[in-house]
Amino acid sequence: MLPLSRTIFKAYDIRGIIAKTLDAGVAHKIGQAFGQAALAKGEQRVVIGRDGRLSGPELTAALAQGLQAAGVDVIDLGVVATPMVYFGTNVLDTRSGIMVTGSHNPPDYNGFKMVLAGEAIHGEAIQALYHSIVAHDVSASATPGSYATHDIRAAYLERILGDVKLARPIKIAVDCGNGVAGAFAGDLFRGMGCEVIELFCDVDGNFPNHHPDPAHPENLQDLIRCLAETDAEIGIAFDGDGDRLGVVTKDGQIIYPDRQMMLFAADVLTRHPGAQILYDVKCTRHLAPWITKHGGVPLMYKTGHSLVKAKLRETGAPLGGEMSGHIFFKDRWYGFDDGLYSAARLLEILTREANPSALLNSLPQSDSTPELHLELKEGENVALMDMLRRDAVFPGNEQIITIDGLRVEYADGFGLARSSNTTPVIVMRFEAETLEALARIQGQFKSVILAAKPDAVLPF
Repeated sequence: MLPLSRTIFKAYDIRGIIAKTLDAGVAHKIGQAFGQAALAKGEQRVVIGRDGRLSGPELTAALAQGLQAAGVDVIDLGVVATPMVYFGTNVLDTRSGIMVTGSHNPPDYNGFKMVLAGEAIHGEAIQALYHSIVAHDVSASATPGSYATHDIRAAYLERILGDVKLARPIKIAVDCGNGVAGAFAGDLFRGMGCEVIELFCDVDGNFPNHHPDPAHPENLQDLIRCLAETDAEIGIAFDGDGDRLGVVTKDGQIIYPDRQMMLFAADVLTRHPGAQILYDVKCTRHLAPWITKHGGVPLMYKTGHSLVKAKLRETGAPLGGEMSGHIFFKDRWYGFDDGLYSAARLLEILTREANPSALLNSLPQSDSTPELHLELKEGENVALMDMLRRDAVFPGNEQIITIDGLRVEYADGFGLARSSNTTPVIVMRFEAETLEALARIQGQFKSVILAAKPDAVLPF
């Protein structure tokens, strides 16, 4: 039995490596601690589910036993996408749930995404679970909770099919990367009236074809090839647990989530004029003026799916999105991130067009980088970011935004450096009107980082 490692208690979830930092014993302890936290909030039931990872069955069984030991009744949804657990906390007799998933991490990872009494827990609430386990504050209930299974598939698909309507039939290619979304995507889109070419939609926790993470272009090459070789009009991709969306046009252009947000915002604002639209610090500088132009109020916020969900609740915004691909619809939906539902909403918009790819390719864009990572030692990223916020000096009259790291706005672009909340890296992203401006902005960031850490090995 593994000792409990504090390193698995991340900012937005719990995540570890099987047999190194995570096993059934650890899962049982987490279940018991979460069960006590749920009871303290007046929650008697917890809904659970798991993705297609090979370690899922063992971890889920131990998690359920831990929850029951705390005196909580367990509703087990079986193999589902993460948003289906979130859906369960909205439609079943509970507001608390745990998804056993390693998301887009390598096959030997797994973890837990948690909703407690209607809130996606993060930060201190996750640390509190760790502290209660370490302090032995977790005790078994005299009356163990019950265990029941529940098939939520039909209710989930029917809810989307009842909400989203296509303007015309469309042929699409769908790449699930052998992640759990593959168990549902084909049926969902065929139910909407799509003709579907399925790529790697058989659920396989070994991920034998490519990694299930559409944020990285190398994982979209099979989809791009399929669009070139078939008569499919558009390409859709999902991450390992189905809460993030990737989009590719007929001509092989990747439409990153900050540009997807433009279409979603324009659509949502027709029903919610004057509403705030939330987006994270990694998004394109074209998004704010687009939201304003379409009658909305842009609101930039910190990165992190749990943080955005909390801000969405606080502001009442009908839509939020992150560069990573988490899209949050409160308009016609529940406010949680759901790649499958987001894809359905995208197809609803695109089928109003004769040429969906032309619409997507016409969305404003500039020269930009993907996420770039400065790899550091554990804890070093936070210290370096604190130093940069305190000491970094940029020439000129740039606007400096510090809500999450350092985002520096120039007349012709922006640069971002922020500390990852999940791994010991500084995440950077750059965008500019020209390649020359991009190089200039990167050069300025390089100077301030090297001034603070002369031995930093920068990825540009």
